[in-house]
Amino acid sequence: MKNLFFTLLFFAFTINASAQLQSPDAFLGYRLGSRFTPHYKVVAYCEHVAQNSKMVQLQQYGETYEHRPLLAAFVGTEANIGQLEKIRDNNLQLARQSVTAGAGSTNTPAIIWLSYNVHGNEPTSTEAAMATLYALAEPSNSATKAWLQNTIVVIDPCENPDGRDRYVNWYNSVAGKNYNVQPICREHIEPWPRGRSNHYNFDLNRDWAWQTQVESLQRMALYNKWLPQVHVDFHEQGYNAPYYFAPAAEPFHDIITKWQREFQFFIGKNNAKYFDQNNWLYFTRERFDLFYPSYGDTYPMYNGSIGMTYEQGGISGGLGVITSENDTLTFVQRVQHHFVASLATIETSANYGKALLTHFKQYFDDAVAGKMGTYKTYIIKYKEADAQRILSLKELLNKNNIQYGTSSGIGKGLNYYSLKEENFSITKEDLVISAVQAKAALVQSLFEPNPHLSDSATYDITAWAMPYAYGLTAFASNQVFNIITGEGKMVTKNASSNPYGYVFPLSGNGSIKAVAKMLKDGIRLRFAEKAFTAGNKKFANGSVIILKNGNRNLSNVLWEKVREIANANNLQLSEVNSGMVDEGADFGSSSVHSIKPPKVVLISGDNVNANAMGEVWSYFEEELNYPVSLVNAQDMGRLSWNNVDVLVLADGNYEFLKNKEMAEQLEAWVRSGGKIVALERAVKHLSKQSWSRLKPKESDEDQAKEKNVSLLSKYANSEKDAISQNTPGAIFKVWLDNTHPLMFGYPDFYYTLKMDDVLYQPLGAEDGWNTGIIKSEKQMAGFVGAKLAKNLNNGVLFAVQDLGRGNIIYLTDDVLFRRFWENGKQIFFNAVFLVGQ
Repeated sequence: MKNLFFTLLFFAFTINASAQLQSPDAFLGYRLGSRFTPHYKVVAYCEHVAQNSKMVQLQQYGETYEHRPLLAAFVGTEANIGQLEKIRDNNLQLARQSVTAGAGSTNTPAIIWLSYNVHGNEPTSTEAAMATLYALAEPSNSATKAWLQNTIVVIDPCENPDGRDRYVNWYNSVAGKNYNVQPICREHIEPWPRGRSNHYNFDLNRDWAWQTQVESLQRMALYNKWLPQVHVDFHEQGYNAPYYFAPAAEPFHDIITKWQREFQFFIGKNNAKYFDQNNWLYFTRERFDLFYPSYGDTYPMYNGSIGMTYEQGGISGGLGVITSENDTLTFVQRVQHHFVASLATIETSANYGKALLTHFKQYFDDAVAGKMGTYKTYIIKYKEADAQRILSLKELLNKNNIQYGTSSGIGKGLNYYSLKEENFSITKEDLVISAVQAKAALVQSLFEPNPHLSDSATYDITAWAMPYAYGLTAFASNQVFNIITGEGKMVTKNASSNPYGYVFPLSGNGSIKAVAKMLKDGIRLRFAEKAFTAGNKKFANGSVIILKNGNRNLSNVLWEKVREIANANNLQLSEVNSGMVDEGADFGSSSVHSIKPPKVVLISGDNVNANAMGEVWSYFEEELNYPVSLVNAQDMGRLSWNNVDVLVLADGNYEFLKNKEMAEQLEAWVRSGGKIVALERAVKHLSKQSWSRLKPKESDEDQAKEKNVSLLSKYANSEKDAISQNTPGAIFKVWLDNTHPLMFGYPDFYYTLKMDDVLYQPLGAEDGWNTGIIKSEKQMAGFVGAKLAKNLNNGVLFAVQDLGRGNIIYLTDDVLFRRFWENGKQIFFNAVFLVGQ
């Protein structure tokens, strides 16, 4: 009967309706799983439990973009809740990350963190979170009271309230009085952009390390103050799939320890016991791997935890749906499964509490002893042109509590550019990150040049090393250097003066944001098409020039505003005292162009990749703080083209281009001076237009023949055959024409994250400019299938076509990928603000 306990507990919630502490069913007035609970009611129930139980402390750790509260409920014995801060600090001592001196004691509660509903349209887990909270806080529950003697359970009931409420409100608006189980019915077909993502259409489960979204940033600040021993991220998958729980599938990152692997089996076996008792189907060790560092299972793994993903079948299932096996899967069942898995995981963790803490301490002892990973130090070489990108990297390190600093000396290490072992010297300006620190595993996972991939059938990208993502010169060394910890923020102070003008290089995020802000504030800017020297200082092409001429309307406040914006963005301004330069074109030359503030439209809606559109939208609003107008694709016919300077087409399937009249309008607008910035599949759709001169690169003849020889292919090898023609995300070197405005601020190369084999034929000299080309020797890191690799050479990736007085900018790869691919952002910025000016 013990094995039936969790199931019976779930169905007994209504029995205790008269108690001061109410069950979810009693408080909400309906049975969990019979409706979708909106977030405000979830918040109300969590507050009710905290107010009526001395075993629960509720903390609001932030709020979403749409101002919904983000909560964490801490559950333990009354005594342990009374000393939460002491327990937290002791845990950080075990992790070697406390500001308080001490080694920490393992005679303390283990910390179990349960995160629910990071994907909004996977709504089951928030309901299960309320059930789990009640089961732990209910005073007559002897089993859970026993577990809490040596555990603290942290429950985040909803990581993505905006996305979840988007789904819940939509479903409630379209479902009838009685739910319909037929998959064809509208309650099972969610409209664009769906509820999976947050306000900006970001997948928060891929943002743990990068923290580009406010929900992730606030959650990780709290998470890193606690560092639990066990973490579970609750999800849903397609409604025909059985339940998934740990152990995970290969590939495992090499940095994951033997204990972390073993404990996943302990968890899985106990979960399986309860699922077997109830005759529920499940699977383990398939699909969900532990490699990419920014998931809700891998990020905890790389921070000393046992990180796991649980997946319940149910996406698009509504309150009930017919599965492919002709069974009805109900929302009640889905909630029950997540609830039972939650309690089973807490039970296992409580039973192994001491072992969890002992291995947790050993994990960080090994980290500070330099026992994690091959490389011991990562050196980022300072260049003035890279100063802003290095600052952006420091900001990422600060978010993740990774220590860094300066050092000196000479050494030998792998050069990320040449992929060869080379000698180097460290100067005082270089950024040095040690892999001999408490955050060693996370450092290794973020910086290792090309991590070992034990199985190419991975769930996400296979390369992401920070020097490539940030476009920095770097070395990975086996040597240990003495590092003086540096400050997390470089502060620039431009002194008050009254010069003829100011100049700054356009290179990196600070300079980009400063330009956007100045344009938004009405400051007229110019940029130099060619390099020049002024005041004995050399300035690269693309450098921004600010003069009093053209800014007379700002009179005496001009320089004050310019310096204020520059200081806010850590941007060093250079004074110039004449319009005549020492070398190059003077400021009145025709090769010095005005930067006109563009009116930008971003297409959204059906058939547009919501995540990709969200990257652009978020980039404009969150980084540039520059206005962008979102227009649904179906409304293009009503667009007033006179009010549009730049049209951005993010990744998507643009059906309006098949409409002859619409395509002709677009062509006429470009010819009259408009500009299209097309990314990913939008490039493909534009290339089919008669007025586009960009055409796809043909596959190699041998590869075409090889694809046809399939008569003897084995069914058992189908997955591996598919992998051979695939790249889940690998890094390639792209050669640039950095004399073109699209590539101002870059050296003659760029590292791109290649997600497919799409390349294009070069444009003719009369049609435009081939600004980014992949040559034969190009792959830097990550997995590429053998068959696909044959086609990834000698093709165009980035190009600019001149059409009449306008331009079409083709960006075949995602230069804003998840907004963590820092080095691609300036390409997009240049496309919008510089090209065609």
